[in-house]
Amino acid sequence: MNKNPNTAVPYSKFKFSIVYKLNFRLMLRLICTFIYIDIVICVFTAASTLVYIENTAANAAATLTALGAPDENELVWLDSAQITIEKARSGEEGITIPKPLRRLLPKITKESKRAFELSEAENKPFFKKLRGLKYIIYIAHMGAVYKITVSLELFISIFSAAMIALIFIEFLILLTRTSRDIRLIRKTLDPITEFTRVAQSLNTASSRFDPEKMAALAGKLEGINASRLDTRIPIDETQDELKNLAIAINSMLDRINESYLAQVRFVSDASHELRTPISVIQGYANLLDRWGKNDEKTLQESITAIKDEAANMKELIEQLLFLARGDNDTIVLQIVTFDLSELADEVINEMRMIDSTHRFETVLSKAMISADKGLIKQALRILVDNAIKYTDPGGHIVVKTMGDEQFSRIYVQDDGIGIRPEVVPHIFDRFYRDDESRARATGGAGLGLSIAKWISAKHGGHMEVLSREGLGTRIGLVIPAALPETEADSGSFHMERERSP
Repeated sequence: MNKNPNTAVPYSKFKFSIVYKLNFRLMLRLICTFIYIDIVICVFTAASTLVYIENTAANAAATLTALGAPDENELVWLDSAQITIEKARSGEEGITIPKPLRRLLPKITKESKRAFELSEAENKPFFKKLRGLKYIIYIAHMGAVYKITVSLELFISIFSAAMIALIFIEFLILLTRTSRDIRLIRKTLDPITEFTRVAQSLNTASSRFDPEKMAALAGKLEGINASRLDTRIPIDETQDELKNLAIAINSMLDRINESYLAQVRFVSDASHELRTPISVIQGYANLLDRWGKNDEKTLQESITAIKDEAANMKELIEQLLFLARGDNDTIVLQIVTFDLSELADEVINEMRMIDSTHRFETVLSKAMISADKGLIKQALRILVDNAIKYTDPGGHIVVKTMGDEQFSRIYVQDDGIGIRPEVVPHIFDRFYRDDESRARATGGAGLGLSIAKWISAKHGGHMEVLSREGLGTRIGLVIPAALPETEADSGSFHMERERSP
């Protein structure tokens, strides 16, 4: 915003700035006040001058009536007092004052005619001619008409100088007041600026929704509810001081709306995922209730199916609870420094005991990280489990670790069915599965990769995916490398890790 009030302000800046608009209005009001004062001064000065010259002319007329026309010596004294008395030339006459106004005039001159006369100099500008203005009253005496002239040059000179000084003072007041008004307006708008700052802080990716701050904003946004989350504040015609606030609130509404829709989808998808195992369990329970209790084969099949579906439900609920705790930021990381290659070797040895239908291979290099070992192990198990699900029996699964000064990486590569290119951007979406029929066959609810991605992001890392349909898939977990021991011992790194979003 333009700090200098004397600097020209572009129209666009003036149009969209409350400060400049309010300052312009205050300046206009101050100018109007000065104009009113100047007009009052001019009217009062003109009335006072008119009264003075009427009384002066009346005294001269009284002297003329009593003593006759002045001689040469008296004319000199009269001229020094800016008054002249002389016989009127033929053809000279003024105007008669209307009767209603004559009551305000001196008695001796109220019937006389009057006139104004400018300076006779031809080459002078109008203003200088105006300074030589004269007031004339015509008096009849002893059969002759005398012209009493009162010069206004002295009054006009003094008045002009005073008005110039007054206008200059008003101009200085206007300049100094303008800068003070800008500061006053900005100070008055400080609450709006602070409100904007709070709204913007709520809108940053790393900020959390503080209930107290949300309560403070609730009063301003009470007209927007869950059924009207698509409502937005218009920005195009918003003033500059409110535009940032409107943008911040609109952006926050976008995030709230997105979170609300994600929650609706999450609940819908979770309900869908739970509906299937519950229906299976209910179907087998009804089967046993009708006639399966006496059929040993049906009884065993029902028990096996119920146990499997219950296990699936338990796994799904645990995953949902994990994601819910992650969304609420209630999972506290237990940071330790360890080697990814050792963790990978441990997980693969476990998988070899569980699954004998696939060939597992490890290519391990030292890759030190400071992270929550349990969560990293969970993410690695998810990647290996996915590779097993989508790789035919006898397939080859390779786990590889590597590290450098910045990042440590662990990759799980298979020679399975691969992922179609258009599907790759969605594999980390919750409940997303490319093929529902295949998903039912392989099991899972489409939450594993979402959990793995959350774990990587929680540690300041990311996921890498490389896949070709029919050739296989490689998914990697990339985590910032551990700091050297001299830095890690200080504890600052661990504290920063626990606070990272």
